[in-house]
Amino acid sequence: MSAQTQDVLDTPNKNTIFMVWKFSTSDKVDEVFQRICALIVNLDNSAATRFPNAKSNIVMGISRKAWDRLGLTTPPPKELADFEAIVGEKHTAVATDGDLHFHIRSEMYSYCIDMATILSDFLTPVADCIEEVHGFRYWDGRSILGFVDGTENPQGEKRAHFGLIGKEDKAYEGCSYLFVQKYIHDMSAWRALPVTEQEKVIGRSKQQDIEMTDDVKPSNSHSALANVGDDKKIVRDNMPFGNVANNEMGTYFIAYASSFSTVKEMLTRMFVGEPKGNYDRILDFSTAKTGTLYFVPSIDMLNDFAG
Repeated sequence: MSAQTQDVLDTPNKNTIFMVWKFSTSDKVDEVFQRICALIVNLDNSAATRFPNAKSNIVMGISRKAWDRLGLTTPPPKELADFEAIVGEKHTAVATDGDLHFHIRSEMYSYCIDMATILSDFLTPVADCIEEVHGFRYWDGRSILGFVDGTENPQGEKRAHFGLIGKEDKAYEGCSYLFVQKYIHDMSAWRALPVTEQEKVIGRSKQQDIEMTDDVKPSNSHSALANVGDDKKIVRDNMPFGNVANNEMGTYFIAYASSFSTVKEMLTRMFVGEPKGNYDRILDFSTAKTGTLYFVPSIDMLNDFAG
């Protein structure tokens, strides 16, 4: 891979802040965007020097609407388009707005707060923050539902194969598609399920994280429908978040992929069903509140955008 990539292949760590910004009608949007591109490169280089063991970085994604407004490279990435809602008989993968997405992560929560503050100082004059989610690592990498999250993530060199665009879109080699959804879980209903029933919903054992065999696993389990094949993987960086007292606990689903078509196939199987109507049962306990597709440029492209 010749292009220098943003840190999309890093593994999830202890603290994350996700931010979604929507541009205003300001005539200074282009100028601020150029400064933000330079800022991301600067902040990541600084973090690598100051906190080499804290896995601190920021990844920025750009939506198709923002790509067009900013007049970025043409033709645009092959699969970069406004996400369209996927409507099943019972559940919907909603489509929501957003121009820029920031994925801030570090072993140190203080770093995440400071970086979110810096980005906000730059962006507030020309944009509104329409989503801010503070994620945390839950035990041994589990979702708030209590099951290990991301077991099917590619490891080693395969992360680059599945997470970064290759020679199939030469102009954007080393870049990545980014899809995000914010889910809110009905924790009361979930906790009311016996563990054996929860395991059937997920398709794995809760304690040991062992996948059920095909002859035991329900066809509407999450692992049966969300897995679209060993040759079609994504790099997940999901994080739990929420407010315990208000019973608003959730999962911020975040996928980096070499092709958005893989993510779309997964979502269609989950929400529409395979076959149609056999939807992912986890959706009976998990409601998608957002859904947006972004594109993650390489460091080289950020430098170009910064002028």
